[in-house]
Amino acid sequence: MTDLGELGLSSYEEKVYRTLLVTGAATATEVSEASGVPKGRIYDVLNNLKARQLVRTQSTEPTRYAAEPPEIVVDRLLAERTAELQQEWARYREVANSVRSNLLPTLPADGSVWLGALGSEEMQTALEEHMQTATNSVRAAVGPPYESASWQALKQEVDAFFDGAQPGLTVSLLVSQQVIETAPDALFDVAEEHAAEVRIRVLPEIPVSFDVIDQTVTTIDIPHPQMTADRIGVVAVNDSDIVGEFERQFQELWAEAVPLLR
Repeated sequence: MTDLGELGLSSYEEKVYRTLLVTGAATATEVSEASGVPKGRIYDVLNNLKARQLVRTQSTEPTRYAAEPPEIVVDRLLAERTAELQQEWARYREVANSVRSNLLPTLPADGSVWLGALGSEEMQTALEEHMQTATNSVRAAVGPPYESASWQALKQEVDAFFDGAQPGLTVSLLVSQQVIETAPDALFDVAEEHAAEVRIRVLPEIPVSFDVIDQTVTTIDIPHPQMTADRIGVVAVNDSDIVGEFERQFQELWAEAVPLLR
C-alpha cells in the first residue's frame, strides 16, 4: 500500500490526484485517459475527491478539475484518518467495557432487605412471614448479634420465628457457645413446642447469623456498625447459587458442631 493509500485514498483516487498534479486543470475525459481510470468510474472518483475537498472544479464547459495543493491534501487526509481512528478507539472501548462487565460475576436480581432492630415489631412480623414460607426444613446459624442481646429481645424473635413454623417442619439450630451461656432453657422449650423435629448443635464461635429455608431462600443478618447487640436488618436472597453456597457452609459447620446435651 502506498503512503496516500495509508492515509485513505483508493488506488483510483490516488491515480487521479497524482495525474492532476502533473496535468493541471483537466476535463474528466482527459483525466481518464491520462490516469488510466476507466471512463465509467472517472466521475465517481472525481466527485468523491471533490466532496473530500481534495480537488476543486472550474466553471468551464466542460467542467475542469484541479488538484488542491499537496500540503493541504495531506492535512485533510490526516484529519480524516484521525477522526476515523478516534471513532474506532471509542468503539473498541465500548466493546471492552461490555466484555469486562460480562466477565464479572452476575449480581443476584432476586432479593430484598428487611430493615429492623433486634426484637422490633417490624422484624417480628418479617420473621413470622418468612417462616410461613417454609414447608420442609429450616437451617439456622445463630451467632451475633444474639450473643450480646438481652433475653427479652432474643425471645421476641424466637417466638416470632417459631410462630410462623408450619406443622411437621424440621429445624436445625446451630448456635454459638455464647448464645447457650446467655439464653435460658426456655429458648429451647419454645423451639421444641413448635417444630416437629428440632436438632441443636453448638460451636465455640459463629461469625454471622443466617438461615436457609427449604434450600431455596437464605437470610443473612446485617451487623450494626456501632452496636454489637443489634443489627440494621436482614437481607433475604433466593438466588440459587448463593443459597446453595450458604447451604454448603451450614452443612460444614454442622459437621464440626457438637450436639447440645440438656
